[in-house]
Amino acid sequence: MSTGVSTFVIRWINFLTLLVAVGVVGFGVWISTHHDGCRKSLTLPVLGLGALIFLISIIGFLGALKNNSILLWMYLIMLCLILLGILVFTVLAFIITNNSSGHNVVGLGFKEYQLQDYSKWFLKELNNTHNWKHLQSCLVKADDCSNLSKRYKTLKQYKSAKLTPIEAGCCRPPSQCGYPPVNASYYDLSFHPLSSNKDCKLYKNSKATKCYNCDSCKAGVAEYMKTEWRVVAIFNVVLFVVLFIIYLVGCCARRNAASSRLKS
Repeated sequence: MSTGVSTFVIRWINFLTLLVAVGVVGFGVWISTHHDGCRKSLTLPVLGLGALIFLISIIGFLGALKNNSILLWMYLIMLCLILLGILVFTVLAFIITNNSSGHNVVGLGFKEYQLQDYSKWFLKELNNTHNWKHLQSCLVKADDCSNLSKRYKTLKQYKSAKLTPIEAGCCRPPSQCGYPPVNASYYDLSFHPLSSNKDCKLYKNSKATKCYNCDSCKAGVAEYMKTEWRVVAIFNVVLFVVLFIIYLVGCCARRNAASSRLKS
């Protein structure tokens, strides 16, 4: 690839990523203006990502603009570290999420999830008291459980519904408890539970309690996280390929910049 083409490509790619970085930082600032602690917890990671993209982009842009081999070296080293980070994270994500798909229950249109089916990493993170209290407060604020009775007017609709893992695990007691549902958000707890599962005693019809302290709820969150991680991992594969191509173009630009410097 010629000097002009490689530096032109790197210059415009990094100009575009500079705009992306500004957008990411702006999104982080927008999140910080919300009083919801669940959203505000994302502020620092988003701002950090935006700052990192901005730093790498400005180095790459200036390196290509000035045809500076030193700046392009710095750009390639940082890009290489990001490629390694993406590769490691993607491999770990596939390993951590390579298990459990839920359990079918006769008479229900949705699956139930069990915490022991998930990786040790999920178990450690979800059984951490501090982590779970934060997640629990977010789940209560989300009102997913409160909305079930509005969405499903009859028990037939409720039982045949495709509940999300969090709705199935956090909004109701496990089926093995044997509590008969009165409606989509209320169970008759006067019956003695059929199972010794501790979740049966932890479940309450209260909006603030439900099954948020249950292992079944943690399993529902684990399934949700697993699905999200898989999406991110697939996105990372695509991102890795794109960045690797940019890295190769950057190598050409650096080599051409070094050759131009020697000739001059």
